[in-house]
Amino acid sequence: MLTARSLFQEIIDNDEAYQLFCSIAAGGEHQGGWENGRIAALVPESRRTLAPKIARHGADEEKHGRIFQALLRRRGLPQIEAPPETDYTMILEREGIGLPHEKLRGEAPLTERDIIAYLVHSRVTEQRAADQMDMLTRYFGDHPEVGKAIRMICDDEANHLAYCHEELLRLAAAGHGRTIQALLRESALAEIAIYRDVSLAVMSRMGRILRWPKAKSAALAAGIRALYAYERLVGWRRMVALRMPERRDALGRPATTAAEFA
Repeated sequence: MLTARSLFQEIIDNDEAYQLFCSIAAGGEHQGGWENGRIAALVPESRRTLAPKIARHGADEEKHGRIFQALLRRRGLPQIEAPPETDYTMILEREGIGLPHEKLRGEAPLTERDIIAYLVHSRVTEQRAADQMDMLTRYFGDHPEVGKAIRMICDDEANHLAYCHEELLRLAAAGHGRTIQALLRESALAEIAIYRDVSLAVMSRMGRILRWPKAKSAALAAGIRALYAYERLVGWRRMVALRMPERRDALGRPATTAAEFA
């Protein structure tokens, strides 16, 4: 039967597919770490209290990148460059979701609206990441090779999502509610299309590596497009809802490290 569990198991069992998966993930996490680090450095005075949490967010992303690199090292595999069409983080930036890298490479302080845009972008993409890690934890949380890494990253993603909810609700209470809702809807609709395209590109690469029959590749592509249709119709609403999380001040707590893993 074609399931998420069976697909990921195929990837784990094949060195070339595993190398591609971990390399894509490591590259995206390191890119996210850089972005958050620059945002933390450029936070405007009006929101300086957010800087340590943004920096913590970036440090967690860098940690995840190191974890994926450690998984590769354990197999004796080098990290490879992610094919451009699979680079979710860079495609989001190119499509105007979040803050442009040109601005982050500068030294001018960000505006309050920039901080809202950053938090909105994070709220949408962290929902995606949290959902994916929940699924992987459910199926592979006890796996001897990848289980510990998956559980560690899953806990961090839950913290990141909680932080985004809490800070956006705080900004909404300060009078930014309409701006936040408009940006959330725009970002969510753009993200689901990018996620569809990246998923199709990744599955196409995996299909060639794993020599999937055409019928299997076609079924997977149809499933990805069906998910997009559902998210475009109603699923996107879950990505824009805001609620006070159970994990309060999630990025104000002591951070865990990946030293014992790597």
